[in-house]
Formats: sequence, structure tokens, C-alpha cells
Amino acid sequence: MDKVSFFSIVKNYKAVFLDSYGVLKNHQGLIEGVVDTIKLIRDEGIELRVLTNDASRSQVQQVQMFEDLGLRGLEEKEIITSGMLARQFLELKIKTGKFAYLGTENSANYIMKNGLTGIPISDVDIENSSDVAAFVFLDDEGFDWHRDINRTINFLRRNNLPIIVANSDKYYPISRDDVAVAIGGISRLCESVLNQKFIRFGKPDSQMFMFAYDDINETGNFGKSDILMVGDTLHTDILGGNKFGLKTLLVLSGNTRAKHAEVKINSTGIIPDYIADSILE
Repeated sequence: MDKVSFFSIVKNYKAVFLDSYGVLKNHQGLIEGVVDTIKLIRDEGIELRVLTNDASRSQVQQVQMFEDLGLRGLEEKEIITSGMLARQFLELKIKTGKFAYLGTENSANYIMKNGLTGIPISDVDIENSSDVAAFVFLDDEGFDWHRDINRTINFLRRNNLPIIVANSDKYYPISRDDVAVAIGGISRLCESVLNQKFIRFGKPDSQMFMFAYDDINETGNFGKSDILMVGDTLHTDILGGNKFGLKTLLVLSGNTRAKHAEVKINSTGIIPDYIADSILE
């Protein structure tokens, strides 16, 4: 598949959904030139949403993070996170009690609602935990990997309750060539050990795309053919966009490297409509 210019493609759409990591920023910070790209999108009158599987920050914190990196002007409503969807699930399904979690206190505080208290798995009394109403995989920090992953598995073996994965990413880049295991990867390990299926939020599942689609249609009139999904990862961004019926553009500025792109596309069968080096030209 021949590469295209992002600028030439995006002008054919009324809305664009952008992944965050690998599209707008990377391990070094904001990708140089992104500020100008966002300005072009706005100047063209194209509706913008950032769809991220990051469950560790609220919308307010996401806006502040981008401002600290040098990208100003994003609005809270323009950022949609997997943590938002996990919070919404808890609000609808779990009314009272506690939820145990694997992750940081900050991410737990974000998805917490009135009447529900978060407790880290390290503080859970595994033998006396009847007041725990749900378990949430939040992020890959804030716990001892050896002790607390084992505690998680043993706790879940003893209890039949909703198990939520707030970030389905299996890994994320920490340098040009290296990655770190994300909470989605840890949750898959636990699923395999327990022989269970957990409730997942974020790309590639449809909830995030439906939320974004409904959101832009509150003030506009958009069909799926009017929207371009842009991401750097085949199994989340592109697969999710394809399943939801959007045109998809794979950028080679993040998880998918140019030298591996063709092989990965052929081996997975996940085919983007377009490929571009980045959103910078």
C-alpha cells in the first residue's frame, strides 16, 4: 500500500479521531509539528476528538498534560478516555461498596463515584472481602508486580464479581526500540491463568467509538463516512475504527514502524485504508 499525505486525506472528512500516544506525542514528548497540524484541522473546520486508552488521567488532567507539553487549546470534551467509560460502567452497574484495583491511587480516584470506595489490591483482605463489589485493572504503576499480581489472581479465584479492564493496551513504547507491558497485557495474563473473560474498555472495542460518534452528533450531523480514524497501532486504533465502520489511517510515528508495517498488515489481516508517515504533512 502506497503512503499518502495526511493533509491531503484529512481535508476530505468532516471529523477526525486521533489516537494520543504515537500520533500526538511519544516517549520524548509532543511530536514536533503537531501544534501546526491541530491548527490546520481547526482552520479547515474539521471536528476533532482525541481517543486514548490512557485510564490514568481525567479529561482535565489530559488537557493539562498536553498544555505542559506545548499543545494548548484542547478542550475537555475533545478528549475521550477509556477511564471515562470504566467510570460510566461503575456508575450504572455498581451502586455501593468497594472496588479493588491494580494501579495508582490517582487513577482510582478518577473513576470513583459517590457511594463507592476504591481499595488497592495490596490492602484487600483476601479471606474477608465480601464488601468488594468489583475489580478494576487501571494502570501498570502503583503496585508491586510480583506480590500484587499474585494477590490479584488469588483474590479473583475466590470471588465472582465484575472484572473491568480500564486500559486494554498490551504495551506502550518507552524508547524508539523498546516497550513496557501495559495493564492490558497484565490483565490478559490474569485472564489466561483464571480462564475467564474480563470487561474491557477502550480501543478496539466499540464503546469508545460510539461515545465519540454520539458526542460529535450532539452539535453536528455526521455519518460514519464523514470520520477518519488515525492511529499508530493495528490491533487497537485501526481494528477498532474498521469494526465501527470508519475510514482508517495508520501512521508510522509510533508503535508500527515503517520497516514492519507491511508484514504486520499482511500477518494480522488488519488493513488500514491509508498509511502515512505521520500527521505532520
